[in-house]
Amino acid sequence: MVLEGASHILHACAVHCCDIRLINMSASMVRATVRAVSKRRILPTRAALTLTPSAVNKIRCLLQDKPEYIGLKVGVRTRGCNGLTYTLEYTKQKENCDEEVQQNGVRVFIAKKAQLTLLGTEMDFVDSKLSSEFVFNNPNIKGTCGCGESFNI
Repeated sequence: MVLEGASHILHACAVHCCDIRLINMSASMVRATVRAVSKRRILPTRAALTLTPSAVNKIRCLLQDKPEYIGLKVGVRTRGCNGLTYTLEYTKQKENCDEEVQQNGVRVFIAKKAQLTLLGTEMDFVDSKLSSEFVFNNPNIKGTCGCGESFNI
């Protein structure tokens, strides 16, 4: 779903090893990465997606100057030779089938198509000397494509 006001759209595209780059069309570039987590038991939680404190702080910072938006929306779309890529965008309202994750005062909405792919996933934000990115530690990923455009579940 593309929101009106293209300058406020966040767009994610996958690159090698499911490294997803999140681009804020109205500001500086932010990156996101998806990692396949092996030998990790999926623990039952109340939320489909858990956020680390650094992810909560970054989402709060991104939304601070945008009072018209109520949170971020995570989605998936079919792309690349291996199947799926994640999308991230600002959202003004919760859609009927969206799963809502509220944690420490921030709201993340998961689009219907992305809900099963994100079960048990931890969303983190990592800021290093070389990159600043959201990282999705996803135990459900079975593989990534050779060109780095997509992943499969």
